[in-house]
Amino acid sequence: MRIGIVFPQTEIGADPIVIRDYAQAAEDLGFAHLLAYDHVLGADPGGHPGWQGAYTSAHMFHEPLVLCGYLAGLTRRIELTTGVIILPQRQTVLVAKQAAEVDVLSSGRLRLGVGVGWNPVEFAGLGESFHNRGRRIAEQVAVLRALWTSPAVTFSGRYHRITAAGINPLPVQRPIPIWMGGHAEPVLRRIGAIGDGWFPLRRPPEGWDAVLERLRGYVREAGRDPSAVGVEGRFSIARRSPEGWARAADEWRRLGATHLHVVTMDAGLQSPAEHIAVLRQIKEALGV
Repeated sequence: MRIGIVFPQTEIGADPIVIRDYAQAAEDLGFAHLLAYDHVLGADPGGHPGWQGAYTSAHMFHEPLVLCGYLAGLTRRIELTTGVIILPQRQTVLVAKQAAEVDVLSSGRLRLGVGVGWNPVEFAGLGESFHNRGRRIAEQVAVLRALWTSPAVTFSGRYHRITAAGINPLPVQRPIPIWMGGHAEPVLRRIGAIGDGWFPLRRPPEGWDAVLERLRGYVREAGRDPSAVGVEGRFSIARRSPEGWARAADEWRRLGATHLHVVTMDAGLQSPAEHIAVLRQIKEALGV
């Protein structure tokens, strides 16, 4: 099981040297990947009465693909992962171009996590429909893979039309792995049909075993080998001891997870230096 760390978006600040030092520390400590969350716009609750979202305009979010491009030149081994890019609120061809560029600059170290999102404020601000996002994402994945694997593409779908055009340079990975986040049943079916891997989110009432069995059943229904679809577990260090971290990692191993990421945000850490210090503790507790 490959163990990575979540880039502490909301707590690291905006100093590029601090960001560099954090990523290089994660790489030097042996973590397999660095995963970045995504939000383009944060809603101001004052203008949205009854706001229930997890984040607001007060939370800092670095743009993941720009961040990965920056880190590509500052690291050598660590995989750069988006977890997840809200794909339906973006222009698909532009994402294809940006992701290919990151893959080139990182020598093939990008893993693109995508999802449908939950924040209608972002979709409105970006000029995309919140209501058909689930229907659009499957076609978006097809467009991405076509653009990443052929120098010229002709594609005619419900939401996309490309005529004899392509991106240049093509990525190192052809195609770049596409993982998907979410937990709704249509998401699991979509991953079973077209995903390279799954980012589970909230633990369901029935537990992970039942959900993973359904996912693997959808993979088989699509005529695919379940071992070809990865699963990335997650846990937060908040309110857990190092012994609890190890137990959480062992549980994901038992479930057959191929990857795991650890969240250090919202754990009372007061500075980027404290986040780096905790990385060392995680390394020791999990045997990274």
